[in-house]
Amino acid sequence: MSLSTPRECPQLPPVVQGVLDDFLQSAKDALEGTLQSVVLYGSAVNGALAPTSDLNLIFILASFEKEKLDRLRSPLRVAQAAVQVHVMFLLQNEIPAAARSFAPKFAGILRRRAILYGEDPFAQLTIPRDAEIHQLKQQLLNITLRLRAAYVARSLREEQLVRSIAHAVGPLRACAAILLALEGRSVESPQLAFERLAAELSFPSGFLSALAQARQSPFLPSGIAEPLFFQVLDFSVRASARLEALSGEVPHEPV
Repeated sequence: MSLSTPRECPQLPPVVQGVLDDFLQSAKDALEGTLQSVVLYGSAVNGALAPTSDLNLIFILASFEKEKLDRLRSPLRVAQAAVQVHVMFLLQNEIPAAARSFAPKFAGILRRRAILYGEDPFAQLTIPRDAEIHQLKQQLLNITLRLRAAYVARSLREEQLVRSIAHAVGPLRACAAILLALEGRSVESPQLAFERLAAELSFPSGFLSALAQARQSPFLPSGIAEPLFFQVLDFSVRASARLEALSGEVPHEPV
């Protein structure tokens, strides 16, 4: 895939921005001499941070030095508790291998990233199309299998089923964005990609609004969670079938 230009740093809610600023300053102080770049990626880059969303960061390091990282442990715990900060610690020389090994994830990062500190570490990064397709198949299958297991384990309590739905939406949105991009179609955000794909796959009009409600609250009106869960499961299976067409393979019937 071709690389994209980083976006400008987004407007975040004041509380989130305050915690992020404090954490970044702690990181600069603790990792002085080894911290090369800090990259923000995910929903926050589009200003679409939900209450259940992680604040995703990548720290590009020259080296992973115990003494310096030890000084970051307490600030990270505070930031995690306050705004669900999640940090990937990646060495500069590991970037090409990481992009090959986790092609869909880094494809998403290339499309939605903001540089919070240092230079853009992904300015020259490209990801092989075949690696994206192969690993996106794995991700969608993994989502499908996890959803099936979650239904059997949790469906006796509707609020647990709603939580499983909410946790699946973010990964499915990311997969939808990558799928449409692989089809040569530009999308502004994973949310819009998910909405477009849901429409093309003829999901009912209330599907998206019910998902939005599930992401905001663990409680849906009685009787809504179970059919919605199976719609989400169906979305994952049908997205997988659509992806199969890109590599010319015959879609397999789900078991």
